[in-house]
Amino acid sequence: MELSADNDAVVRGPNVHLRTLRPSDANPTYLSWLHDPLVTQYLETRHQKHTAESLDAFVTEHLTPGVERLFAICLNEDDRHIGNIKLGPIDWRNFTAETGLLIGDRNCWGRGLATEAIALMCRYAFEGLRLRRIHAGVYAANHGSLRAFEKCGFVREGLLRGAVLYENEPMDVVLLGRFASDP
Repeated sequence: MELSADNDAVVRGPNVHLRTLRPSDANPTYLSWLHDPLVTQYLETRHQKHTAESLDAFVTEHLTPGVERLFAICLNEDDRHIGNIKLGPIDWRNFTAETGLLIGDRNCWGRGLATEAIALMCRYAFEGLRLRRIHAGVYAANHGSLRAFEKCGFVREGLLRGAVLYENEPMDVVLLGRFASDP
């Protein structure tokens, strides 16, 4: 894991790297992701109205690491911001955290980049922060995210039956978890 001089945590993989969000990331491209119903179909953010001002406030709120760390997922080839991955809230008493991600650039779907970003976040959480467990909740119909988490060693731990409404119909949420000690 690489750490830059200003503690802007960076974790680099073969195709993508994670870096702290920057104020410049609150731009029209990012805003377009939040307005794209395919990008947000399995995210709770789909229920909110997003404006340039609200996006700027969201990014500004996450610039200083607290109990949540929000990273930009960027392509190595051109440093293009293609999505985000979150770690948090972090429970420092139990050394656990939740994670979730968004690949906003649909041209990057199906290329294994979400899987790589999850693996990098695990590396950061387990090696950098010394967390012992990470968990996630994924809409049952979000097969791509389920596959990405499972490829990174996450195990299905439970099911919240009908926990969310998707297109006005109840949908299950699959609970997944991974320990630092897992292979």
